Amino acid sequence: MKYDSILARSFSRYEQKKFRYGALFGCLLVILSFCTVFKPYFGPLQVLNLRVSMGAGLKMLMVKDTRSSNKIIRDTSSSKYIHENISHNSRHVVDEITNITSQHIVKNASSSRNIVGDVSKSLPLVDGISNSSQQTVKNITNSSHQLVKDNDNLQHIAKVPEFVPKEVVLEPVCNFTIRSDFCETNHDILIDGSSASVFIPSSTHQTGISSQNSSWIIRPYARKGDEAAMNSVRKWSVKSVIDPQQLPKCTKNHSVPAIIFSNAGYAGNHFHDFTDIVIPLYMSSRQFNGEVQFLITDNGYWWIEKFRKLLKKLSRYDIIDIDKETDVHCFPRGIIGLKRYDGRELTIDPSKSSQSMKDFRELLRSSYSLPRATAIKIKDGEKKKPRLLIIARKRTRSFTNAGKIAQMARRLGYKVIVAEATMNVQKFAELVNSCDVLLGVHGAGLTNIVFLPENAVVIQVVPLAKEWLSRFYFEEPSMAMNLSYLEYKVRAEESSLIQQYPLDHQVLKDPSSIRKQGWEAFKSVYLDKQNIQLDLKRFRGTLLKARELLAR
Repeated sequence: MKYDSILARSFSRYEQKKFRYGALFGCLLVILSFCTVFKPYFGPLQVLNLRVSMGAGLKMLMVKDTRSSNKIIRDTSSSKYIHENISHNSRHVVDEITNITSQHIVKNASSSRNIVGDVSKSLPLVDGISNSSQQTVKNITNSSHQLVKDNDNLQHIAKVPEFVPKEVVLEPVCNFTIRSDFCETNHDILIDGSSASVFIPSSTHQTGISSQNSSWIIRPYARKGDEAAMNSVRKWSVKSVIDPQQLPKCTKNHSVPAIIFSNAGYAGNHFHDFTDIVIPLYMSSRQFNGEVQFLITDNGYWWIEKFRKLLKKLSRYDIIDIDKETDVHCFPRGIIGLKRYDGRELTIDPSKSSQSMKDFRELLRSSYSLPRATAIKIKDGEKKKPRLLIIARKRTRSFTNAGKIAQMARRLGYKVIVAEATMNVQKFAELVNSCDVLLGVHGAGLTNIVFLPENAVVIQVVPLAKEWLSRFYFEEPSMAMNLSYLEYKVRAEESSLIQQYPLDHQVLKDPSSIRKQGWEAFKSVYLDKQNIQLDLKRFRGTLLKARELLAR
């Protein structure tokens, strides 16, 4: 009343009315400004999108939370998944569920109650759900009693992509190449030597999926396609097993990978020892840097003794003769068979392997303590004499005039050694590594070129009818080893076959016709009955060429 009397004395009625309207307008303006500034902080209550799917029982619960980023939480006790996801457009979920509930009638009340119960139990697993959000979920679960008309035809409630666990079957990667079959797995394997079986436990993360056990037959020797060699190799069964009850019980556990390989086939022949076993074993095992267990099948202990020093460089563990084992050996991973990707001999293709022949030869030098990495280099005016090794053979394809060849080589400035390859790999490797030129008739003895120092010279004397093998067996490998290669092809008059057959015989005139009769017929003539007497005048030029190559 006091303020009214003051206003009445100071202002007219019209001015008082105008003043009140101005004050009201000012208050509204202040309130509007306040709301504009703080509007972002007045958000709606969080709403949860809930989806329940049923196929063969309750498998998955998915919750969509408007606050947190995408993540998946697995409840290990119930093997259910809870999926949380951000969305600012989920407030319409309750209305959408309400509309859907009018289209469905509960046919299996007990099943629906179980679902709702599982939903309610799962709520504590979701991080950060506010009280308001939990109340929203309770409203949803109350409505969900009316969602099901048929348990087998449940419709999806929330329109978000369904997270379906995919079947994962841990099977080996089996490779079937030109020269070898091998299976490789990065998962646990069980090996039963008594039955020649390898078991690989497979697993599935989804129930109700029918999966068949898979199996492969592997002969762990790297000369596939050669029946004469492969027939003596033991067959191994590699099985991918779904049912754990079908797995044998482990009796010996190992902490390193395993490699199963055979030394049957042509093992014992120096050439095949390297090209079919040693080099493929190197390619298969080098990745483990010695932390690998070798399991040998078709074992001949003499073979292990022959290559013991090299095998110890590839594996720090004693080789197991798996054929004699009664235990079931278990390993964290393994390779059944040996890696060999193509049909080339004494060669590693670096495009298909992380190793090369250069790496392999460095390992040989380390294994046998070979001192020379490069051959001698002859410079103009120097009197250095390169060392020439003549590979002698006693039974077949031998030099019948080896003494005269050595005399001529000495006159041309070589230090000459004549020797036959022996089972003592260490001793012969040292001899070969000390030489700069190696001369030999096509045969297993030439395999010792692997011990030559780089830039050394290989001279292959090619017997009659052996041209088609010489290139693949020793010419291409020499190039891959960074060796110089020379070839001397004998004429009919240099072959001992001229003394056994007339000049017009097919053996001398048409070797291809003998080859068509089969390998045994070809071998019996050109490999088993042929010796070589070199024409010294003609061969002299080859030895001079070898000296020239050492001068480069």
